[in-house]
Amino acid sequence: MTTLLSRVLQALDRFHAVHPWDHNAHYHRWILRQLPGRFDRALDVGSGSGDLARLLASRAKSVEGLDADPMIVARARELTAPGVPVTFTVGDALTEIPPGSYDVITCVATIHHLAFSEALTRFRQLLAPGGTLVVVGLARAESPGDHLLGAAAIPMNVAMAWIKNKGRKASRPASMTAPTRPATMSFTDIVHDARSVVPGVRLRRRLFWRYTLVWQQS
Repeated sequence: MTTLLSRVLQALDRFHAVHPWDHNAHYHRWILRQLPGRFDRALDVGSGSGDLARLLASRAKSVEGLDADPMIVARARELTAPGVPVTFTVGDALTEIPPGSYDVITCVATIHHLAFSEALTRFRQLLAPGGTLVVVGLARAESPGDHLLGAAAIPMNVAMAWIKNKGRKASRPASMTAPTRPATMSFTDIVHDARSVVPGVRLRRRLFWRYTLVWQQS
């Protein structure tokens, strides 16, 4: 089953090279639904081309976008209209976050690039009282349930790619040009470590090879 799934995923990669769509952006509106209508300061870790940071700016007084890749940060700055209250910075997510506390911290498809528990600890330290942390992450498929959910996502994934591209060939959006890395932690390990760092955290497996994590600072 694993070998067959691997072949299917390779075929899926070839399909998406011609009909790309951003799996992470699919969750941006869901992220906004986890947040207050207005808040003062937000931090988007692994901000990439800045799509989510600009959405956060529609509700925040100021947004800090942080990414380790200078090229994608330069692209984010190019795509951001004058007057939008977003600052994009090149830096390490654990050691170079702009100082201060944040009412909202988001981290999409980035935490698997970091030391997981250390990253959650740092986010907890930076979150203001009553603030909200939202993570959309990737986990390594391990259990039969993981593989079943991945298999169930394949036809939906193809349909979404076809619909979003209107059946035509398309170029990769700027949001999909940042460096990527496969996940190494299983969802079981993620749940175990997250609960030890941020008790009361809510975690859920999601379609399109993602999971979500939501936690509120007391």
